[in-house]
Amino acid sequence: MHESVETPGGVVAAALELFRAQGFDQTSVEQIAKAAGVSRSTFFRQFGGKEDVVFADHEVLLAELRDFLSEAHPDPWDAVCRASQHVFAHFAHDPELARQRYQVVRQVPALREREIVTVFRYERLFDDYLRRALPGIDPLDAVGFAALVTAVHNHVLRQLLRGTKRVAPTVLQSALDDVRRRYGVLPDAAADAADDVVVAVFPRAMPIAEVSRRLQTRLEQ
Repeated sequence: MHESVETPGGVVAAALELFRAQGFDQTSVEQIAKAAGVSRSTFFRQFGGKEDVVFADHEVLLAELRDFLSEAHPDPWDAVCRASQHVFAHFAHDPELARQRYQVVRQVPALREREIVTVFRYERLFDDYLRRALPGIDPLDAVGFAALVTAVHNHVLRQLLRGTKRVAPTVLQSALDDVRRRYGVLPDAAADAADDVVVAVFPRAMPIAEVSRRLQTRLEQ
């Protein structure tokens, strides 16, 4: 995964501090610009409005994930999980700022509604990618896996946002491994020895598209 593109972090940090101190609705764009040391016109060039400041990181992350998932990946299921881990790593890098953003969103109904839409955008991105990467996949498998990865990621992220301690990336890794295990798409620890005859055993829960992909991969080895 590529390194995160840096957002106008000074403006975001200044805005979140003002939102926390005096409320979202009570904070003006002029106040944010002054606190961040930028002009009002610069603010509007970087952001469309106050709500956009709160969700600026998500816009950057979604763009990064679109680029990442436009590339070829040997294991599409793993690619979705890696994309999810990239989002978590971004917010875990500065947990205090992430917690500040979380508290602001919780207090403003309009922001909570936008957060729901933003979460769906991640889910839709993963769903669309799986359908492209695995032709013939059952749509229920694609949307189900995308939804479960997104829900598990958000559950672990909330542990970080609601607490006071860091949450190790391995917590999310373990949870995502369990997601892949439930779908029967977690790779075996050891590959079978190569032979002229290929005998393959797959979990009943594994999507047909993944069975086909693994068989094709094994035959090409």
